[in-house]
Amino acid sequence: MSGPERKKGLFARLFKQGDQPTQPDPQNEVADANSGSDAGLTDASETAEPAPSSPPEAPTEQPAALRDAVVAEADEGPDPVEADPGAGRATEFATSVQSPPTASTSWLSRLKTGLGKTSSRLSDGITGLFTKRKLDAATLEDLEDVLIQADLGVDTAMRITSTLSDGRFAKGISAEDVRAVLAAEVQRVLEPVARPLEISAGNRPHVILMVGVNGTGKTTTIGKLAQQFAADGKKVMMAAGDTFRAAAVEQLKVWGERSGAAVLARETGADSSGLAFDALKEARAGGYDVLLIDTAGRLQNKQALMEELEKVVRVLKKLDPSAPHDVLLVLDATTGQNAMQQVEVFRQRVGVTGLVLTKLDGTARGGIIVAIADKHNLPVHAIGVGEGIEDLQPFEAGAFARAIADI
Repeated sequence: MSGPERKKGLFARLFKQGDQPTQPDPQNEVADANSGSDAGLTDASETAEPAPSSPPEAPTEQPAALRDAVVAEADEGPDPVEADPGAGRATEFATSVQSPPTASTSWLSRLKTGLGKTSSRLSDGITGLFTKRKLDAATLEDLEDVLIQADLGVDTAMRITSTLSDGRFAKGISAEDVRAVLAAEVQRVLEPVARPLEISAGNRPHVILMVGVNGTGKTTTIGKLAQQFAADGKKVMMAAGDTFRAAAVEQLKVWGERSGAAVLARETGADSSGLAFDALKEARAGGYDVLLIDTAGRLQNKQALMEELEKVVRVLKKLDPSAPHDVLLVLDATTGQNAMQQVEVFRQRVGVTGLVLTKLDGTARGGIIVAIADKHNLPVHAIGVGEGIEDLQPFEAGAFARAIADI
């Protein structure tokens, strides 16, 4: 698509388009999407319209106490689709949404604070190894273990130790030297994938499908993206596709009130593919710039649930063969190596085009994004280091590398 067709604004650095997913051959599955509660969806060869549906809800102000209660509920019980790996984790969503960080708190300082557990573990391990110890095979082997335990990946760990053993440090090495080599290697791996997410003016709406396992922060991430898109002057709709969890719908409504974004929802248990179809149809009719579609969390090894997600993609293509224009996989950094398997399965099943990494502030395993980037070379569009709106920011390889190496 030519340059003049692109629409850029304040958040263009974050919201630029990644590569579009490969389009599968069209299939007549709109009628299939009707299984369940969306009786109006028809085969692409038919002309019948979907069943009448209520328009997206206009944001309405709720009393503060009710809003806090609603959002607190959204962050509690597990999704009926699967056990919530984050169950029991007390989130601060309601408080953080209403209390953004002070202006004096820079993104770099929040990033370093968020990566504090990972960088401290690495720094302590490196300092312990290279205090009054010579650089020999045993020391390098111990260093590899430290790097692998931080989920940086075996290949990255081996390249770092190879660099340290190439003769330049024959006269001795300090912990600072090791951290500098670590930062350089991490930046080298991450720079090719630190790509902004592009929103094309030619796609109206630009459809973004959010996927991932339960508890990764998909719904919260959608709310933050909607807020940022709206602040950039875009007309935004959110589709509450997590129809298994009423609390997720209420959570999106709270975000809709704050951002002015429309929210399309259905009753609990409604067919998610039918809802996605209706959302795209209404977003097109309403002239929306961006459509963000939430989905229910699902374990990547649950065949039936992954097939439902594939169905959502197929049904969207009945209205727009190029949709969804982005499929973003939201990864929880605390899951470590399990995130690697999630990338493999979701990429194969629904054509993931980019990643968002959340909860870096709650783990000592933040290095997993380095291992994922090294293996899959998928764009990393944004990272989250907290619950506040400002805590979701564009991914910058150099800043991340320096923060994780504690330099």
